Amino acid sequence: MQNFSKRVVGPLALGSVVALALSGCGGNVAAGGGGGDEDFPTKEVSITVGAAAGGSTDLIARALADGASSDLGQAMPVINKPGANGTLAAKEVQSAKADGYNLATLNASLITITPLAVGEDEAVSIDDFEVITGVSQDDYVMVANPDAGVKTVDDIKKSDKKLSFGTAGVGTGSQLAQSLLLAQIDTDFKEVPFDSGAPAVTATLGNQVNISTVQLGEAKPHIDAGKLVPIMVFSEERNKFLKDVPTATEEGYDIPVSQYRAVVAPKGTPDTVVEKLDKSFKATFETDAYKEFNEKNLLTPTEIPGDEIAAEWSDLADRYKKLVDEYDIDLSD
Repeated sequence: MQNFSKRVVGPLALGSVVALALSGCGGNVAAGGGGGDEDFPTKEVSITVGAAAGGSTDLIARALADGASSDLGQAMPVINKPGANGTLAAKEVQSAKADGYNLATLNASLITITPLAVGEDEAVSIDDFEVITGVSQDDYVMVANPDAGVKTVDDIKKSDKKLSFGTAGVGTGSQLAQSLLLAQIDTDFKEVPFDSGAPAVTATLGNQVNISTVQLGEAKPHIDAGKLVPIMVFSEERNKFLKDVPTATEEGYDIPVSQYRAVVAPKGTPDTVVEKLDKSFKATFETDAYKEFNEKNLLTPTEIPGDEIAAEWSDLADRYKKLVDEYDIDLSD
């Protein structure tokens, strides 16, 4: 069983070594066998986000753009193209010219979970991209409205009413984590999918749904204010920003679901260009401003090399497929 949380320190150390090695070459890196543009970049480099402005993925993209644009000496506008859980944006960048000027922040759920809910022609494969670098881990938390009368999973199991559960949408980590839990505790429930985590939180605050599973950053202010009750997190180890809340693993459930993000470029982007972009993002990771951004937004750095991301996301996809099959879960409902 892979343990992503424990792997953070190693990859961070490796990232620092890579950054130092590249900076030791004297700035722009021109090595590599891809035959790319040595003058890259000569114009702005866009980062496409498959979600609306203001969400976690959008905020991460803007923080990365702020740092990397300074290192590259070119503007990095963030373009929001929400729709189909990020598929529209991913497909657009996938088919863009492979010259390094069209990047995307990619959510692991689009690669590892969405294919379990859509047809093969709609699925997105990590093999269609050059993964520049891993970025961060964003954990899911199950929260309840205080009036729902539940504070633990045992309370949910013993509840004498049919509880409603909100998710961030079909094919998301929110849906997968919650569906696996409800299947493993074998309880009757009503699932209510929303377009993202924010409306699920709003509905839970208003008790239009009793419980939701959302990303921690979306729920934490309301947990701190006592307006939402945290029941469990779905990372394999406790989240440092919610230390008193147990993990699903601790409670005896096999539900290793977190959201991971990476920066990608179209397949075939020259090695030299990928290396320059990687260097600029590594430099961003080392800034105090970006570290403060991660802390403020409750994100755990997973700034690991692109080839490791590709391998780990492929392993996660296989693991989720086995769990969905084992518990006979249909994520397309």
